[in-house]
Amino acid sequence: MNVKTDIEIAREANKQPIQAIGAKLGISSEDLVPYGHDKAKISAEFIKAQADKSNGKLILVTAINPTPAGEGKTTTTVGLGDGLNAIGKKAAICIREASLGPCFGMKGGAAGGGFAQVVPMEDMNLHFTGDFHAITSAHNLLSAMIDNHIYWGNKLDIDSRRVSWKRVLDMNDRALREITASLGGVTNGFPREAGFDITVASEVMAILCLSNDLEDLQQRLGNIIVAYRRDRTPVYCRDLKADGAMTVLLKDAMQPNLVQTLENNPALVHGGPFANIAHGCNSVVATKTALKLADYVVTEAGFGADLGAEKFLNIKCRKAGISPDVVVIVATIRAMKMNGGVAKADLGEENVPAVVEGCANLGRHIENIKQFGVPAVIAINHFTDDTEAEVEAVKKYVATQGSEAIICTHWANGSKGTVDLAGKVVEIIDNGTAQFAPLYPDEMPLFEKIETVAKRIYRADEVMADKKIRDQLKSWEDAGHGNLPVCMAKTQYSFSSDPELRGAPTGHNLPIREVRLSAGAGFVVVVCGQIMTMPGLPRTPSAEAIHLDNKGDIQGLF
Repeated sequence: MNVKTDIEIAREANKQPIQAIGAKLGISSEDLVPYGHDKAKISAEFIKAQADKSNGKLILVTAINPTPAGEGKTTTTVGLGDGLNAIGKKAAICIREASLGPCFGMKGGAAGGGFAQVVPMEDMNLHFTGDFHAITSAHNLLSAMIDNHIYWGNKLDIDSRRVSWKRVLDMNDRALREITASLGGVTNGFPREAGFDITVASEVMAILCLSNDLEDLQQRLGNIIVAYRRDRTPVYCRDLKADGAMTVLLKDAMQPNLVQTLENNPALVHGGPFANIAHGCNSVVATKTALKLADYVVTEAGFGADLGAEKFLNIKCRKAGISPDVVVIVATIRAMKMNGGVAKADLGEENVPAVVEGCANLGRHIENIKQFGVPAVIAINHFTDDTEAEVEAVKKYVATQGSEAIICTHWANGSKGTVDLAGKVVEIIDNGTAQFAPLYPDEMPLFEKIETVAKRIYRADEVMADKKIRDQLKSWEDAGHGNLPVCMAKTQYSFSSDPELRGAPTGHNLPIREVRLSAGAGFVVVVCGQIMTMPGLPRTPSAEAIHLDNKGDIQGLF
């Protein structure tokens, strides 16, 4: 059977003009800033005018820990949004924008897949509306102003050895992780060690995604700590007077992007922070806008629930004053088998015992979500080689956890494959059982917040941190940052800090390598193990297969 690729399916989409998509949410054409015929930004004035409207219901889509077998979280998010519309509900989707790094590297795009996609797929996975370029420019403007300030006399007494603000680029380029800058003589400045992160790891990205409006954005940008003086006191972005110009560069990028699914349902696509070094969710302004315009809003959080959902619930919900009414946890039979010890090459063979053993990972995520007072339902993202016995094993296990697992075939069938899930989600919401509460209060000391996440979410026995780290956390508390949430940066592949430790491990400890204060974004990053903020390309990058055909169409993008 000839199975069409994602890009082939997307190219055959019967798209509606973006004004028609906006009308479904009550947005007039005057309140849209079009970028061509099939995408637009929603104006800040329109968003501000919706403030007094009541909110719709919020549905968070998360997943088990990622495996090479694939889970399909974004595809399920899109499929569920289409499914809700198919059963007569007014629903919108909120997802993140795609980074060029993964598109040309190994992961691919971020627009869903099969018949559960957001279009225009090519634009979304490439330059889209220029938001990431604006963020890159704003970030690097600040970098340039730091070096320029030092060059012209260093009135702020910045210690050039303690400049913590790197540069960014929206591309995987390992050669730029650590560099030496300002070589070439007196006119080029003072040589120092520097480096690049990928744009999605920029604090500017996290700030844009947590800001409510331009005023809030500029204040947060001003709070960025860029360097330290010799006496170890911080130097802020506002000290360099860079926050105003950065806000100007981000003025349009702050407005959410409106596009559509293959079934012509509205989707807001905005922002894209890393899900380990940052909070891994689409923008607060996009989610809050969607909640004012739709009865049901489906959004997702990056990586597995131990990272993305935990941060969505402890950071984004806390900052934005929102809360989910239900959480959908995406799982696949293939991933259950991998968690049960089956090699990737053997996933096509039926193995019910391995499925049952691998379900421990899913069960841990169900337990964790319930700790936040939110009900959970399981979406089994169906693959053609899943057997009835394997599916029944997962359903039976999930039932013992007080939840329900529902087969979803949206990749092959679009909304027809998610109507059962959509109906169950509405039923749970109508029951009104959600009593959301973050895992820890603002006033809890920072190290205790770290311990709370480590022990209650990861099931670690102990958090291992030397005196230097504990003293650093205490100094931040003394400086007034003690009420911030913690953003745990660890491997996405395991509940532990060991990416090879699958399933639901216990008896492990969590080592803290370093802590970083993201004073602008408003959280403390806790680095556990080796976390890459500038990825490299794989041996055979996806870019090698991407090209224009004789018709001028893009091929190889996925």
